[in-house]
Amino acid sequence: MWLKELSLTNFRNYTSQTVTFSPKLNIFLGKNAQGKTNFLEAIYFLALTRSHRTRSDKDLIYFNQEQLKLTGHLQRVVGPVNLDISLSSKGRLISVNHLKQGRLSDYIGTMTVVLFAPEDLQLIKGAPSLRRKFIDIDLGQIKPIYLADLSHYNHILKQRNSYLKTVKKLDTDFLAVLDEQLAHYGSRVIQHRLQFVQDLEKAANKHHQIISDGLEKLAITYQSTVTFDTVNDLERSFIQQLANQRQRDLFKKNTGIGPHRDDLNFAINQMEANFGSQGQHRSLILSLKMAEIDLIKQVTGDYPILLLDDVMSELDNHRQTKLLAGIDPEVQTFITTTSLDHLSHLPSDLDIFYIDKGKISKKS
Repeated sequence: MWLKELSLTNFRNYTSQTVTFSPKLNIFLGKNAQGKTNFLEAIYFLALTRSHRTRSDKDLIYFNQEQLKLTGHLQRVVGPVNLDISLSSKGRLISVNHLKQGRLSDYIGTMTVVLFAPEDLQLIKGAPSLRRKFIDIDLGQIKPIYLADLSHYNHILKQRNSYLKTVKKLDTDFLAVLDEQLAHYGSRVIQHRLQFVQDLEKAANKHHQIISDGLEKLAITYQSTVTFDTVNDLERSFIQQLANQRQRDLFKKNTGIGPHRDDLNFAINQMEANFGSQGQHRSLILSLKMAEIDLIKQVTGDYPILLLDDVMSELDNHRQTKLLAGIDPEVQTFITTTSLDHLSHLPSDLDIFYIDKGKISKKS
């Protein structure tokens, strides 16, 4: 798939702009704080209805305006697709081919993206929530049922935590019902994630061995807070463990186990990646991003759109070469950078744009 055109109205520092793109490589040049990252954020937002940089929707709307709107014209294997998203204080409206979508799971996945930004380097050493977010975004794009199961789980989790915070006289029957529902959807979420991590590890290790010239093997493990022997025992074990730690949950006023507390572990040559060098961390994240592209293509039949936000300067020449060589020519790629000086091995089939104070012009 590739994004043919994007129109922005009142998004970040863009008041009104329409840009058409190359189906191959698109490079956006500009000084810092001119809107390069904002532009990639708009593409990301169009795909996933959320920002990767802020949880506050109002931050996305141009100063003193009440609403933003994004419109994208997408070319997929199945044909052209139009996407629209508008955001205001009343909420967001999303449409596919001018038909309003009531559920996010019916919208997300229509346009798939893989983002590589400098903050992704925190994925290894950062908080577990970053790694859970990584799974949720990737898996949600390729498996709509995962988003539905996760939404159900989060809704019941919110109910359970609210009850734990406010209960004065415990109703064990009511809590048991919540536990059953939580375990049901939580087990489904964990099973989705286990399969995804298994597939991700296989694809990422392949790329990592190429990048490391065969010297390093990458392993990725899903760490569940629910212990179980087989997936067939998962739901039963989940219910039992919720019951076993009920006193803990009542005292802490929250739910101590479940996919909302799970994590990923990365290992290089059987050593935790935490202890690796910066170069190893960069290679690991690079391998993950290339694996994401493989999995999305494998599941959906369409390549995702690749967004590289000011990361080329973070990579040495060896890793730059591996990245650019490892991207299939059919993958539409967007790169933001302050200069072309550090970019090597660029193809001749590309479009270059200049960004200055929220205005985009194409190099002739």
